[in-house]
Formats: sequence, C-alpha cells, structure tokens
Amino acid sequence: MNRLQRARQRLAPEAAAFLEVLQLEDGLAQATVDAYALDIDGFAAWLAKRGDGSLLRAQADDVMLYLAERSEAGRRNSSQARLLSCLRRLYRYLLREGLVAGDPTARVKNPLQLKRLPKALAAAEVEALLRQPDAATPLGLRDRAMLELTYASGLRVSELLALRLEQLGHDTRCLRLTGKGGKERLVPYGDEAARWLAAYLQDARPLLLGTPPAREVFVSRRGAALSRQMFWLTVRRHAAAAGIDKKISPHALRHSFATHLVDHGADLRSVQLLLGHSSISTTQIYVQVAKARLRQLHAEHHPRG
Repeated sequence: MNRLQRARQRLAPEAAAFLEVLQLEDGLAQATVDAYALDIDGFAAWLAKRGDGSLLRAQADDVMLYLAERSEAGRRNSSQARLLSCLRRLYRYLLREGLVAGDPTARVKNPLQLKRLPKALAAAEVEALLRQPDAATPLGLRDRAMLELTYASGLRVSELLALRLEQLGHDTRCLRLTGKGGKERLVPYGDEAARWLAAYLQDARPLLLGTPPAREVFVSRRGAALSRQMFWLTVRRHAAAAGIDKKISPHALRHSFATHLVDHGADLRSVQLLLGHSSISTTQIYVQVAKARLRQLHAEHHPRG
C-alpha cells in the first residue's frame, strides 16, 4: 500500500465526501484530487498529535501554526499556497454542509503574498550601530538607550516614542505596552538595555526636560516628545557613521530583533507574542528572512557558492 492509498484509507468520512465532490461535481483532475487527499491527511495527522484529530474542530490558529511549522521545515511558498487552497475549499464545503460553525482559513494570508522581506541588519552591523552615539553627551546617551531598548525588545517605532515612565518595569525588566488594536503585552529587555536606560534616566533625561516636563521616556533637546522623523534621522545618522551603507527604515532594529531570535532557534509563537502580531502568519516572514540570510552567507563564503 503506497502513501496515497494509506492517506485515503485514513481520511475522515467528511473529507472523503469532499474529495468525491471535487472529482465528480467540480471535475478536478485526478492528480489534483490526490494531492488534496495527501494535504488533508497531513493536516489531520498534525491535529491528532496535538490531541485533537478532528478536522471539524480546527481553529484559525491551528491552520496558521501548521503553515508556520511547514515553513520552518523548508516547504516552498508554492506548496504552502496549494495546501491553503485545499483547506479553504475543504472548509467552504464543510461550512456549506453545516458540519462546521466557521471557516478557520478565512483570516489566513496566502503565503505567496509574503514576498517582500523586511530589511534586517546583521548582528555585527547592529553592534556597530549601537556603539555610534557619544554617551558622554546627554543626546548621545539618549540615542544609545533608545537603540539598545529597541533592539532588546523589538519595539515598534510608535511604541518606543510613546513610551512613558509608568510603563517601565525596572524590577521585572519588562515593558508594559499597548500595541495595535489596543492590545496590551509585556515585553522583556536584557541587562545591557537596562544599564543604558538607567544611565539615561539618571544622567541625561533630567538635563533635557523642559517645562512642564514631558511624560514620555525619550525627549528631544527641547524637552518635548520625539517625532518619528527625528528618530528616523537619528537612526540614519548613526548608521552612516557606523559604515552601514544600506538604506534602513526606523523599523530596522525591530526586524533585526525578530530575525536574530529566529536565527538562534526561537519558536515562531514566542516571537509572535514578543512582537505583538495578532496573526502568526505575519511572523512567518522572519523565517524567510533567516533563510535568505543563510543563502547569502553560503554564496559569499562557500568556495563553490
């Protein structure tokens, strides 16, 4: 008995009925129907390992996590897109037949839409960037603390610039953030960022504050909250001084934070929580960034690259 025969034998009745509809009513080619059978069997087997083998009880998070794990295992976007197309047709059929209450694939993005990769810095480039501000000056100390904290916690630019003193957890070393959609999350930061943040709050911020004092953590030379444009110019200036010739956006450190976590083996679900992504399909893109970096390193350093 080959793999396809075993897959068809394991299929739940509702999945088998769906494949019959595809072949008899929709007129799909036998090869396409066979591919769908293998895809559905793979998803059902994965659900079974998680303690629930029922296709009828799958949720959107199940679909997204399954796609994410396949992506981590090296499945191509074309293979992922075919799988998602299969599951979408399956759940539209199950919904039409009244066998499920909702479609778990409705919110899942097509993997082929994830082509534009964010620009992340290499670890050495991040280190060079962080060393550029002159910490002997109030503004330089502010810049160093901002860059360290952004890279340590993966903050959005809007979150960094809106950060207030009451959101700093000095004892827990966790930031209490309100991200997109008003969702709150706790984000940790490490020893190095904590050291620079403490130095800035003690030695630089009091010298920069105006009247009345701003509530934001990071302020301009006039004591007011920083603008996005000012932060963008700050990052570009220090990047140029560090010899980084690529054009980087204000989000470069956030992208680097996520990419380096994935590079060092962090699971996507944890990275999703740290970044505050509502959908794990958004976080999947960092797997593609990590793969692209590995291909580039191979091409540059392997004698037959």
